[in-house]
Amino acid sequence: MGYPGRGWTLLVWVAAVSLVLADGRRVRQPRCPVGCTCTKDNALCENVRTVPHAFPSDVVSLSFVKSGFNEITGGSFVHTPALQLLLFTANSFDLIDEDAFLGLPHLEYLFIENNRISSISPFAFRGLKSLIHLSLAYNNLETLPKDVFKGMDALTKVDLRGNNLICDCKLKWLVEWMHHTNATLDQIYCSGPPTHQGKKLNDLLPHSFDCIASEFASYQSMKFESISVEAFTFGKDQYVVFAQPFAGTCSFLEWDHVEMTFRTYDTIESTSTVVCKPMVIDNHLFVIVAQLFGGSHIYKRDISANKFIKIQDIDILKIRKPNDIETFMIDGESFFVIADSSKAGSTTVYKWNGNGFYSHQSLHPWYRDTDVEYLEISNKPHLVLSSSSQRPVVYQWNRGQKQFDRRTDIPDMEDVFSVKHFRVQGELFICLTRFIGDSKVMRWDGAMFKEVQTFPSRGSMVFQPVSIGNWQYAILGSDYSLTQVYQWDTKRGQFVPSQELNIQAPRAFSLVSIDDRVFLLASSFKGKTQIYEHLMIDLSN
Repeated sequence: MGYPGRGWTLLVWVAAVSLVLADGRRVRQPRCPVGCTCTKDNALCENVRTVPHAFPSDVVSLSFVKSGFNEITGGSFVHTPALQLLLFTANSFDLIDEDAFLGLPHLEYLFIENNRISSISPFAFRGLKSLIHLSLAYNNLETLPKDVFKGMDALTKVDLRGNNLICDCKLKWLVEWMHHTNATLDQIYCSGPPTHQGKKLNDLLPHSFDCIASEFASYQSMKFESISVEAFTFGKDQYVVFAQPFAGTCSFLEWDHVEMTFRTYDTIESTSTVVCKPMVIDNHLFVIVAQLFGGSHIYKRDISANKFIKIQDIDILKIRKPNDIETFMIDGESFFVIADSSKAGSTTVYKWNGNGFYSHQSLHPWYRDTDVEYLEISNKPHLVLSSSSQRPVVYQWNRGQKQFDRRTDIPDMEDVFSVKHFRVQGELFICLTRFIGDSKVMRWDGAMFKEVQTFPSRGSMVFQPVSIGNWQYAILGSDYSLTQVYQWDTKRGQFVPSQELNIQAPRAFSLVSIDDRVFLLASSFKGKTQIYEHLMIDLSN
């Protein structure tokens, strides 16, 4: 038998080197971290201050007990990609950061129980596509970020027991997810809000949540003072007119569909203007211009000349100090009424006869009326007059006599500056404004107006109800503080605070709808006239 050749020797040498290298690799395998106990495929860490970065490669389940770190930071487990089970219990951390479990493609079980978690990043569980079971039981969670389980399509079990979940709009998404996922959830009881407190989250439906809120957001500021504002439609276009007492004009604005702002349309020059009241009859636009001095007048829009032309003066002996104008129709006939606040004038109803407006009825003299409101009570036309010298008086239309008859007054409501009405679910309500004292909301009970709600008012000269879709508001202006916006709560049958607006000396509010948008126009007697946009807000986002 001969000796092996050189090739055999080389082969033996390569094998020997390979054994040495292999042995070297075994030496460099990660050891079990300090504070942890490792078995063949499991590691248990107790009282560690941070998440260790390396474990033996055969560890597929990892547990942390009574650890001292404050949060699970992003990428904490990128060095342990083989993990299939991860457990945290009785730890002190209260936050799970974004991408906390990134790099765990094989993780199937994640238990985060009996800790102090109060906050979870919206992307905390990103990348856990293989996760089957997730437990966040017995922590301090009050809510969960929207779509926190997005992309976790393999989930079959989620445990949220033992948390103080607030079942409000921020959790509406979870209810929707529960009705579309294949995963099961244990029974969870709501800790709030009062409407859902004590209920099972599992029993709630998406429509159990009323998550659409609204607000009036500042949109445009006009560099002029105004004392009244009216929105109206003429020739299929929307317009706005402001009475400017110091400038002595009725300022008409139109909507610029390109610039998306209100711009000047036209003006009517006048003196000490207090009301500019538009009135459309048979496709003709009339404007009643009430002035403190120089008498009041009626203008008509001349389409061919594209301007306003004065067509009539109003009897100066009846209307000495106009304060408010209301337009209305009865049995197809057009009327307007002017409330006169002087000691010698008379609140008067005027009627259109086809050629002009003529005095139809003087309601009463000497009462210094400040406001007049037209409304229908039991389908019958009525007027409510407020006065600085008597309680508000209710007049009813007499169809036989074709005049208004005094019907009643509103008791215990002296010094009412104005009365405005609104309807909720067919019921009639009125807002009564007082400058000093309490403004009130009253409801018609079939025989008289009865108090529903009281609002402390200081320096208030307008308490205006406005309706937008299903939303009913009441805006209480103030010369001495912020203007308060209230929203009607159907369940309570009352207004609740909604928003505050900073308007100097507000005198009137009006709504206009343009291009599927709604704007609130606010006249200001001592500052800039303001325009707000009504915005809808989804609280579940």
